[in-house]
Order: sequence, then C-alpha cells, then structure tokens
Amino acid sequence: MSDAAQPTAAEVRAAAEAVKTALDRHLAAVERRSGEDDPAVYEAFNQLAAAAEAYDELLYDRYDEVTPFEIPGTEDTLPYTGPEEPAALSVLIRRDYAVVEPQRLRAHAQRIEAADDETSEASGSVHGALGLLFGEFEPDEIASRHKEFGLEEGDSTLWVTASDDPAEPGEWLEAPFEQVDPQQVVCRFDVSAVFDDDEDLDDEEDLEGELDPGLDEDLGPLDADR
Repeated sequence: MSDAAQPTAAEVRAAAEAVKTALDRHLAAVERRSGEDDPAVYEAFNQLAAAAEAYDELLYDRYDEVTPFEIPGTEDTLPYTGPEEPAALSVLIRRDYAVVEPQRLRAHAQRIEAADDETSEASGSVHGALGLLFGEFEPDEIASRHKEFGLEEGDSTLWVTASDDPAEPGEWLEAPFEQVDPQQVVCRFDVSAVFDDDEDLDDEEDLEGELDPGLDEDLGPLDADR
C-alpha cells in the first residue's frame, strides 16, 4: 500500500477506541441479558467482532502489526450453552513449536545442568533438553524467548471454558484435554500463519483486479523491438 493510501495514526487510534467502546457495550449487554438467546448480546457480539476486525486491518496497514487474537465468527462456532454465572473456569492452551536449531537448544540445556550441578546428561538429546528447558522456564517465558532456545513458533490456541463446579484435586490429570464441551467455551483466541496467508491471498487478488487488461497488448511492440 502506498503512503498516500495508508490510514493515519489518528484513524488507528480511533479504531482502537471503537474496540474499547464495543467491549464495554458487549459486557453491559451480557450483564443485562434476559436469556441464552438475548438478541442484544448477539448484536453486541457482532459489533465487537466488526470493531476488532476494522482495528486489526488499520493496525496492519499503518504499522505492519496484527492483534494476537481472532474473534471466532458465529458461523464457525457452536452457541454457548454453559452456565450463565459460572462458578469455575478452565483455561486450555496449546502452543506448537518446531525445533529448528537443536544445537542451540542443547546448549541452553547444558547451561541449566551446569547451574544446577546436574549429572544426568539429559542435555545430550533433544527430548532430554526439552525436558530441562520446560522444567526450568515457565511456558510464557519460553513463548517470548523461543528463538533464543532454537525453537520456531507454530499455531497456538487458548480456550476459556466455564462450568458450574470447580474440579476436584487430581480429577482430570490422567486425561486433561478430554471431554471438553465446545458449547461451554466462553471465548477462544487463535494465532496461526494461515491467517497471514489469507491476507496475502486477498492482497494478490486485489492487485490482479487493478491490472490493466490491455497491458499485454501495450507490451507487444516493445517485445518486438527486442
């Protein structure tokens, strides 16, 4: 996009303020809703999704940055049927990585062993080094420093599910990711390169639409001179 066509900083800021306003309206609608299918909540959800999408586009056009979440469309998700006033929630997170520099990963693991006076030599293998890495650092820190550890980010997703009762200690540890009811998902946030691919495809289609259909004919004489 040319500089002349770029949104201004003020336009991006206004879009951000619109997202904040839409968030407040959505929360207010949820707090006042009369039932599971309250049309005011549905309308507020759509307004929030539209405001977030507009902000994301302007942010990308102006600063070449994106927001770290995707608001799922109603056509892609099941309606929420969980408790209206949940007493408990679960946060399910999946983050994928590719091991692109195993030497760097093992080097970090060796430093962990040295600092802890470990003699297990687990750092000699990739799976052993991963065990040391995730035993030493919190997952959020690994996510923020993944390149330093020789890892490359893949897709990630975060789901927040609601329930009436907190789980008993140890109740789900044997199978922590089974029996997740999609209709009890309060919200989810997805990050994937596929979203970038979709944007690139849209840009290519826009560019093709702008090409002059007579361009090849205009180049004919020039090619002949060559």
